[in-house]
Amino acid sequence: MAKDRTNAQLPQSEDDWSAQLTPEQFSVARQAGTERAFTGEYWDCHQDGDYNCVCCGAALFSSQHKYESGSGWPSFWQPADGATIDEISDRTHGMVRTEVRCSNCDAHLGHLFDDGPRPTGMRYCINSASLKLEERDA
Repeated sequence: MAKDRTNAQLPQSEDDWSAQLTPEQFSVARQAGTERAFTGEYWDCHQDGDYNCVCCGAALFSSQHKYESGSGWPSFWQPADGATIDEISDRTHGMVRTEVRCSNCDAHLGHLFDDGPRPTGMRYCINSASLKLEERDA
């Protein structure tokens, strides 16, 4: 599943990632963990801004597409304009779902469901630990 990385600035080993990230960020983004619902920094955040990958800084989601899903995780009805997110079939834990990952660095972000609001009907259910909010002035 891991891709050949052409960006030499990205950490190349698990030790490199572990040194760059907090233990929770490492567990979620690099080991496909999941933070507990209603505990992440951004699940109830209403700031305007761009949500970037905590690992590589790639633009992923915009606050303009964020909504309250009631799930306890930040939810978005579409990625940010120009964002590149990989969708991967995930059959772990006795379920079939779609995992979403950063196309740039392969960080685990969360999962995609088809129970979101209009106009897309999609819910990108994303771990706060995989994101870094870059706030915009109002």
